[in-house]
Amino acid sequence: MEQVIFVMWRESVEALLVVGILHSWLSRTPGAESGRRWLWGGVVAGLVLAGLLGAGIYSAQELLANWQDQFQTLMVLVAAALIAQMVLWMRAHGRTLKRELEQGLTRNLEHQNWWGVAVLAALAIAREGSEAVVFLYGTLAAAPASDLPLMGIAALGGLLAAVATFWLLQLGSKVMTWPRFFRITEILLLLLAASLVVTGVEKMQALEWLPPLVDGIWDTSWLLPDMGRVGGLVAGLTGYRAQPSLMTVLAFVGYWLLMAWLLSRTKAGTPQAQRARMGRA
Repeated sequence: MEQVIFVMWRESVEALLVVGILHSWLSRTPGAESGRRWLWGGVVAGLVLAGLLGAGIYSAQELLANWQDQFQTLMVLVAAALIAQMVLWMRAHGRTLKRELEQGLTRNLEHQNWWGVAVLAALAIAREGSEAVVFLYGTLAAAPASDLPLMGIAALGGLLAAVATFWLLQLGSKVMTWPRFFRITEILLLLLAASLVVTGVEKMQALEWLPPLVDGIWDTSWLLPDMGRVGGLVAGLTGYRAQPSLMTVLAFVGYWLLMAWLLSRTKAGTPQAQRARMGRA
């Protein structure tokens, strides 16, 4: 349930960030008032697109009833990949997102072409909404039916928490600024993606797509059982296992090595890093 709250919170905050930047610019710029109608039209379109994706995933599950375990395994791994991609994208564009959006809005104002505003809003909502849909499916599919109502409440709670977080960050709090918010949630998202990778690898072992190599290479159940309340929370958010197979450990380590490499490449490609290299040259 904690995973659901966190992902809905983080995905919703990102969507609110883009919509908030667009709305703020349109509100304070003379001659741009008509663009606000296009903005909210784009928001509705994005929600519809995310809903259609959810309906499509549900339909695919019904069509692939005999392959349900395989489909759920695929969706868990896709959710992990989307979360990792989101971290990489925000690392590359987070610092310049506001400026890039406002430059595009200025060009739209010059030509009185507000389709771009609608498309930006729709893509922002659809992108974050689709990632949330894929993640929620991967999580809910593995949850007992009795937990589904609580999961729904958790998703709503994450959305409400996102609205409250966005409002607080808009106030310009010195305690939690936007850059600090993204740094903290970046770490949490990477841990969450690691948890999904571990879950996906365990599912592939259960399906005999991957060999365990060695079962239970250690046992830390005496210290932190992963089926307990605290251990279950740690396991769900980080991928911790008290008795992992060797394959699970290799996948976990491989994930972190891959993400470290990708993050170093993303950092090296930012404008700040490029200017630093030019200065050293």
